[in-house]
Amino acid sequence: MKEGEVHMLEKRFYHTFFKNGFSIPLQVTYWDGKTETYGEGIPEISIVFHQEVPVRAILKNASIALGEAYMNGTIEVHGSLEDLLTSAYDTAGSFFHNKKFIHYLPKISHDETESKKDIQEHYDIGNDFYRLWLDKTMTYSCAYFETPEDDLETAQLNKVHHILKKLDPQPGKTFLDIGCGWGTLMLTAAEEYHLDVTGITLSQEQYDYVHDQIRDRGLQDVAHVKLVDYRELGDVQFDYITSVGMFEHVGKENLGEYFKCVNNYLTDDGVALIHGITRQQGGATNGWLNKWIFPGGYVPGLVENIQHIEENDLQIYDMESLRRHYQKTTEIWDANFNEVRDQVVEMFDEDFARMWDLYLQACAASFKSGNIDVIQYLISKGAAGKSLPMTRDYMYK
Repeated sequence: MKEGEVHMLEKRFYHTFFKNGFSIPLQVTYWDGKTETYGEGIPEISIVFHQEVPVRAILKNASIALGEAYMNGTIEVHGSLEDLLTSAYDTAGSFFHNKKFIHYLPKISHDETESKKDIQEHYDIGNDFYRLWLDKTMTYSCAYFETPEDDLETAQLNKVHHILKKLDPQPGKTFLDIGCGWGTLMLTAAEEYHLDVTGITLSQEQYDYVHDQIRDRGLQDVAHVKLVDYRELGDVQFDYITSVGMFEHVGKENLGEYFKCVNNYLTDDGVALIHGITRQQGGATNGWLNKWIFPGGYVPGLVENIQHIEENDLQIYDMESLRRHYQKTTEIWDANFNEVRDQVVEMFDEDFARMWDLYLQACAASFKSGNIDVIQYLISKGAAGKSLPMTRDYMYK
């Protein structure tokens, strides 16, 4: 086949790709300078190809091919990237849904060595990087907006108290935070709820930060942080357990073991609040995210999580979706990120900045479209909620 005929076939592929893959009108300028409009109405978003992205790369893994092309500047998007990706999630024929474009990654190892490596690749970029665009609490998970006027810091503190209140914690009892991040949840539990707390993480940067916070706040007698895998705590039990944004990192094959550990670490009638990204349509991975953002990441399905909870003799007392809260959280993060983008480029480079902007806007789009959700599972060891009040009123006092 002649070169000109190949380009014609590839152009035809792109015409079909854009015509059937988005729910909003788009303007696309191709590498040969020609511009086409797809969909009905005036396009608010335009896409520019500075050079061709090979069709074979898209067919091999569309999310990786297109994500990398955006990262390196081969593709530019003018207008809201979040709206563009939301329209793709909302369209059955898009590369997010069409099996022709979906190729899952090989099975990923989640032994203790690989889990530590995966966590450190994401979280040990450096506290200085995250400090640029997170709020003062250094909380890197879904916030909880009690009112539309709440700023991010307020909403993150709302989330911490929303979680802790759900446990109905009694002073003096023991508390474990699996995947403690930069410690805001566990330190609040110690300072304001008077619990004896332990936090665990695989991130050296997070461990060092929390260790210093414990010392600086004079909490050495009631707060402890460990750099340890969640499977290696040993023969210990706690009255309360929280785990926020953690099970997305353990891998599909280890979800059962994760909930088994929750059961093992809970005292009889102990209560746990497990908060994490969940798909109501079933579990999934994403090639670009796994390669560039969250190595080893897997978003479990709702039914999948419930099955593991049941299989490990835990019972559900309450579940709550915070999907719209996470959409707003990621939108604020992205706005913060772009305010300091020049500093990010200086710390890393332009490709890195484009990668993180894409990641944050893609997350917002995924929550906005309902492709992913975030669920809080309030579970207990023993009869569900036997030690908890009979109505939800106590959670909001």
